[in-house]
Amino acid sequence: MRKLPQSDLPELAREIRHYIVDTLASHPGHLASSLGTVELTLALHYVFNTPYDKIVWDVGHQSYSHKILTGRRNQFPTIRTFGGLSGFPRMDESPYDAFGTGHSSTSISAALGMATAAKLQGDSKSHFIAVIGDGSMTGGEAFEALNNAGVSKANILVILNDNGISIDKAVGGLSHHLVRITASSKYNDLKEKVWHKTGGDNRSTGIQNFYRKTLRSLKSSLMEESNLFDSLGFRYFGPIDGHDTEMLVDILTKLKRIKGPKLLHIITKKGKGLQAAERNPVTYHAPGKFNAETGERVKGSQAAQPLKYQEVFGHTIIELAKQNAKIVGITPAMPTGCSLNMMMAQMPDRAFDVGIAEQHAVTFAAGLAAQGMTPFCNIYSSFMQRAYDQVIHDVALQRLHVVFCLDRAGLVGDDGPTHHGAFDIASFRAIPNLTICAPMDDHELRHMMYTAQLDGKGATVIRYPRGLSVHVDWKCPMHELPVGKGRCLREGGDIAFVTIGHVGNDAMTAAERLADEGIAVGVYDMRYVKPLDTSLLDEVATRYRHIITVEDGCLEGGFGSAVLEYLQERQVAHPTMPLPSVVRLGIPDKFITHGPVPQLHKLCGFDVDTMVETARTLR
Repeated sequence: MRKLPQSDLPELAREIRHYIVDTLASHPGHLASSLGTVELTLALHYVFNTPYDKIVWDVGHQSYSHKILTGRRNQFPTIRTFGGLSGFPRMDESPYDAFGTGHSSTSISAALGMATAAKLQGDSKSHFIAVIGDGSMTGGEAFEALNNAGVSKANILVILNDNGISIDKAVGGLSHHLVRITASSKYNDLKEKVWHKTGGDNRSTGIQNFYRKTLRSLKSSLMEESNLFDSLGFRYFGPIDGHDTEMLVDILTKLKRIKGPKLLHIITKKGKGLQAAERNPVTYHAPGKFNAETGERVKGSQAAQPLKYQEVFGHTIIELAKQNAKIVGITPAMPTGCSLNMMMAQMPDRAFDVGIAEQHAVTFAAGLAAQGMTPFCNIYSSFMQRAYDQVIHDVALQRLHVVFCLDRAGLVGDDGPTHHGAFDIASFRAIPNLTICAPMDDHELRHMMYTAQLDGKGATVIRYPRGLSVHVDWKCPMHELPVGKGRCLREGGDIAFVTIGHVGNDAMTAAERLADEGIAVGVYDMRYVKPLDTSLLDEVATRYRHIITVEDGCLEGGFGSAVLEYLQERQVAHPTMPLPSVVRLGIPDKFITHGPVPQLHKLCGFDVDTMVETARTLR
C-alpha cells in the first residue's frame, strides 16, 4: 500500500469500505464503527512504519480495515466465528496488533507504556499512536492516562476519533466540550473567511498554508474557553475531516516530526458509506445480517418467541419504578444494549447514562442509595470487573441498598474472551453484605428484581445471560422470593444436577434424555449463590450419592466451589453424615475463545451432551 501514489488512497478506501459491507452483510460483525475509520486506517499505515510503529486501537471494534490491510483479507469472512479472526485486536493474531483490546479507555495508557519502554531501551525512532473514540474518552482510565502522558514528554500521538457515538450516543461534559470545539463560532467564522479569500479549495497556495498555521495557533484564544487537552500538556491539532485522506496523510506526516505528547482531533461519521448505518449508527453498530445493497436488516423468524433477558429487565424495571418512587436506573453507556433506554424514554428523570465509567456508575449508585433511593445499576458482567473496588468499598462495606443487574453473565459468544462474563460469581462471592442470585428464566428474573427492590440493607447482584429467555408469556405477576432458598425441579435416584441460572434449563433437558434411558436424575435450581440454601443441600447430600454442579461461570471459586466448601464443612461438623461425590461442570481455568454459545458450552464441557455423559459415567 505504501508504494501506491497518495492520490490512489481514496479509491482504495472505497474498495475496503465496500468489502467490509459486502462481507459483514452475511458474516455479522461490528459494522458502523469500522466503516467510520477506513480513511484514518489507510493514512496511519501509509505514514507510519507499522508494525515497528505501534497503533493501539481503543476497544478495537473499529479495526476491521486494519485487519484487512495487515495480511488478513482472505480470513476476514471468518471474523468472530469459532476458529476464525477475533473481532478485536489480539497480539497473538498478528504483529500489527500491538496491544489486545476489547474494553474501552485503555489505549492511551498502553501507548504511553510502550513509548516509555522505547525511551528506556534507547529507541528514539519508533512512534506510538492511540486511536480512541469520544465515547471511550469518557472512561476514567483515559483521563488518568492523559494526565500522566501530558507531562511525560513521551513521543505519543493520541487520535481522538470524534463521531458523537460510542455504541449509544455520547453523553456528558466531554461530549459537550468537543461540540464546543467543533462549533466555536469565532474560530469557524474566521476560518471560513480566510479560506475563501485565499482561494477556496485550492490547497496548494502558500498563503493558505500560512493562514492554516496561523489559525491553529490562534484557535485556543479564539474559542470561548480553554482547550482541555492543551491544559493537560498535549499539543492539540484539529478538528479536521477524518474522511479526507489527503489532509490526514499531510497532517500525520507533519506530526511525525513533532516530539512529545500530541493529540489530533478528527471528525468522522460512524457508518460512513452505508446510508442505513449513517442514519442509525446505534442499530448498525452490530446489525446482524443485512442486505449489502440497501442496508435493510434480514429479519428472523416471525414466530412468537421469548424476549431477550435484557428486554425483560427493561420492561420490568419500568413496572417496578411505577410502583416504587425510590427506584432509579443507571447504566455506563449501554442503555440500548441493556434495555434501560426503555426507562430513559418513559422516565428520563429517573434513568441515567453516565458514560463509559463503570467505577463512577457504582459509586453514583451508592450515593443515591445513601440518600434513600433504590438504584438498579445495570452493567455487563465483564465490564463490572472494572468497578470491583467500588462494590466493596462504597456499597458493601456501607451496607447500601443497591441492585446490580449483571447482563451478559456467562459465555457471550462471538465477542470472545474480553466480553465473556466468567468471573462475577467467583469474585463477588467473597464480598460480605452481598446477595448473589441468578434466574433460570424470565419469570425468575422478574421475581428476583421484585424481591431485590424491597426495603432492606445490603446489595443484591442478579446475573443473567445474553440472549433469549424461556417463556413467550414472560409477563407473569411478580412476587417475593425467599432469599437464599432454592427449589427442587425434578426428583431422581442416585444422581442430582445442582444448578444456578439459565443452565438449569439444559440440566432439565439432560435429565429428560436420561429418563428415556431409564436413568432417574434429580434437578435442583439453587437460585442463590449467596446465601447458599444449605438446608436444601443437606437434603440433596442425604438423598443422592452423586452431585453434578452446573454453572455458566468459572469453576475456580465459583458456584460449584461454594457447594463443595459447604459439604466439606458439613462433613467435618458431622462425620457420620453421608458425603456424596461431586463433579463440577463450568468454565475451566483458561480464557475461552469466541464462537457460538452452544459450541463454547460444549468446548467447556457443560452442554447437554456432556451433562448426559457425565451422569452415565456415575451410574
